[in-house]
Amino acid sequence: MNKSIYEQTKAAISELCEIAELKQGSIVVVGCSTSEVVGAKIGTDSNPDVAGEIFRALYDYTESKGLFLAVQCCEHLNRAIITERKAVPFAEPVNVVPQPKAGGSLATKAYNGFKEPVALEEIKADAGLDIGLTLIGMHLKRVAVPLRLENNKIGEATVLGARTRPKFIGGARAVYDEDLL
Repeated sequence: MNKSIYEQTKAAISELCEIAELKQGSIVVVGCSTSEVVGAKIGTDSNPDVAGEIFRALYDYTESKGLFLAVQCCEHLNRAIITERKAVPFAEPVNVVPQPKAGGSLATKAYNGFKEPVALEEIKADAGLDIGLTLIGMHLKRVAVPLRLENNKIGEATVLGARTRPKFIGGARAVYDEDLL
């Protein structure tokens, strides 16, 4: 029996967060092409119903773990971010309300589903999920580490994961904290 979109999404986000060993308060960025999830070319078949299932799974999981969800808009909004105001209390918001064909279906669901949504030009997330090859790298902290997930499909879309780690500084005599790797 095939898993539902909700179940596939929940499996991917939980695997990512487990591997990344995220702590409460961490930010997880997600980019998603619902077109790719339904088997179409990115940007050609935006699907609010599919986005609703994906958002619900992501939000249910991140809320239960004390994590913040940040959803990347599509290129029509320059890959802006939609997140909860409490995730970024000092950030400078931008004024835009995503729509299915200008921002993307998942960003639209996030904007309408968050308690106090805010749109940002950028964020520096601790980990991320890329559903359908949407290029989330610009919203990850400086040193991204790709993760090969077992749960690497949602519908027809390829799913990639990433976590981040602090930059190494120093030289030949530097000593590093193994727990931060």
